[in-house]
Amino acid sequence: MAAAGTIYVLNGPNLNLLGTREPETYGHATLADVEKLCVDTARQFALTADCRQSNREGELIDFIHEAHAKKAVGIIINAGGYSHTSIALHDALVAVRIPAVEVHVSNIHARESFRDHSFTAKAAFASLCGFGIDGYRLGIIGLATKIGAKIGAKAKT
Repeated sequence: MAAAGTIYVLNGPNLNLLGTREPETYGHATLADVEKLCVDTARQFALTADCRQSNREGELIDFIHEAHAKKAVGIIINAGGYSHTSIALHDALVAVRIPAVEVHVSNIHARESFRDHSFTAKAAFASLCGFGIDGYRLGIIGLATKIGAKIGAKAKT
């Protein structure tokens, strides 16, 4: 794949509350902080981060379909609670065949047992959890490596 392109960064339910929601679990960084981190990290690889958030499962699926239609080169997804319940999100990720990385701010395996299973992880080539918002940066670096983007690459004009 080409080094230049767009990645979709998709955030699910309640992630709009980052910074105020359970700071002992999720920290004090806001969704705006996450989005800036993603845009800045993607830019290092001549990638554009298109950041979206929705509390609605169907809208997240629509974003995944849009990523396919617009030929996105990758997806970073934090489906929040839908990770543990949504076969539909899993199926959408599998259907579009776009390299995806699942990210969680907290360590889902150190929390309630129902969080141990993730449908979205099974549709991703990698999954990161417990790194705080830095997991997004690590996810983008891993995705860039997977698609052959190089740090310091120049976008095609």
